[in-house]
Amino acid sequence: MGPVEFIVLAFPEEQLRVPAVEAVMGLRKTGVVRLIDGLVATRTASGNVLAAEFDEFVELQGLLTGRDVARLIGPEDVQEAAGLLERGSCALLLVVEHVWAEDAAIAVRAAGGRIVGSVRIPLDRVPADPRAGVA
Repeated sequence: MGPVEFIVLAFPEEQLRVPAVEAVMGLRKTGVVRLIDGLVATRTASGNVLAAEFDEFVELQGLLTGRDVARLIGPEDVQEAAGLLERGSCALLLVVEHVWAEDAAIAVRAAGGRIVGSVRIPLDRVPADPRAGVA
């Protein structure tokens, strides 16, 4: 198995943006990532936090099926993610495996190594042309 990551993708209203959802889910279809778990979290205009299963949304139905699915996102994760949201907005909560890195992870483990960490670099710290060096 490759590296696994919990990702929160926020949207400015209480409704998912279908083109954005389709683009993200397209990665799953291409095999770049494997979707392991997912929920939709909403912070209502009044500040209430709601969580919904994918199958409650037409555009997300059937995405979490098969042997790779594991229920890893719990109520505390929903609350933490909702803390990142403004009132009247929603987010896709995703647990994905980076399938593209699976071969490297297998080779590292076979050599007695292990993946011990991962850090997401903020976009404002990556230069437009990475070959130019760090900003």
